[in-house]
Amino acid sequence: MRTHRPGRHELGQNFLIDRNTIETVVKLVDGTAGPIIEFGTGDGALTLPLERLGRPLTGVEIDDRRTARLVSRVQPPTKIVTADFLRFPLPKTPHVLVGNLPFHLTTATLRHVLAAPGWTDAVLLMQWEVARRRAGVGGATMMTAQWWPWFDFRLAGRVPAEAFRPRPGVNGGLLTMTRRGRPLVDDADRERYQDFVRQVFTSPGRDVVPKRLTARQWAEAFRLRRGSPARGRGASSNRTGRRR
Repeated sequence: MRTHRPGRHELGQNFLIDRNTIETVVKLVDGTAGPIIEFGTGDGALTLPLERLGRPLTGVEIDDRRTARLVSRVQPPTKIVTADFLRFPLPKTPHVLVGNLPFHLTTATLRHVLAAPGWTDAVLLMQWEVARRRAGVGGATMMTAQWWPWFDFRLAGRVPAEAFRPRPGVNGGLLTMTRRGRPLVDDADRERYQDFVRQVFTSPGRDVVPKRLTARQWAEAFRLRRGSPARGRGASSNRTGRRR
């Protein structure tokens, strides 16, 4: 019987040990298609079950000692590489991302992921409150609002702190992100749209548009504010871009 080895404190490692959570992650990934890239493989708690899906799998782990041990436990064509995920070049071809994010690197990791091309779906484990905010529960964050027209964010469940070793001081949460087949805002307008969102969140006294909006309403608010007519099916009948 294999024993779980403690994580290296300097790497911010909290390893997943809960079988129910592992099964939930694998089930979410099983509902996607394409090669899988898992980052933060650790001792393989997710890697080995993901391998049984029978899809190409690449594991990225920053701890070279854990990489060496996990290499001997996986079967071809699974690959395990030692690398910092924040510097790992993601492919431009379609793939699925899976990761147990170091809690102190959640924002940096999400920025890296959201700016990367190619991936179609992501199943990510992070702090519960961060997962809630990224999914827009209780209102959008600036990062989420900036990327809503291109990605669908969903909260997939809470993961208790007891599911990790060493146990963190907060609960975890599962967040799924799916790239929209048809963006709500043209790619050519991405920079302008994201600047619009930044102004909404950072400019004091600028009563531009309420922050509690759906992804489509944010997109329509942007179009209305720049002077274009609202477009797209399912647009809100409430002209959210109008000044109150």
